[in-house]
Amino acid sequence: MALFAFSVAPSVAGDGSGSVSEAVADAVRVVRESGLPYELTSMFTTVEGEWDEVMPVVRAACDAVAAHGPRVSLVLKADLRPGHTDQLRTKVERVRAHLTEDPR
Repeated sequence: MALFAFSVAPSVAGDGSGSVSEAVADAVRVVRESGLPYELTSMFTTVEGEWDEVMPVVRAACDAVAAHGPRVSLVLKADLRPGHTDQLRTKVERVRAHLTEDPR
């Protein structure tokens, strides 16, 4: 299993407002419909799964965003750690265990 954090957006907002939220929502919808575990944050969507099952989802998310404009920007980061599962949750738990105060 691995974690894949990605950010995908049209390079230019279609309505001129600078907002890309509608396009990003379409990308997140693709991730949600994939059934893979994921987490949405303000800057990235992190998906957990095997390389061969996550990459088609990332590509489909890019395709969904491409419907909003002629150019798509993708940032992708991966944590490849064979033999480990449920890292979307447990990585955060391990860090919090080292904190004396949780700011949340």
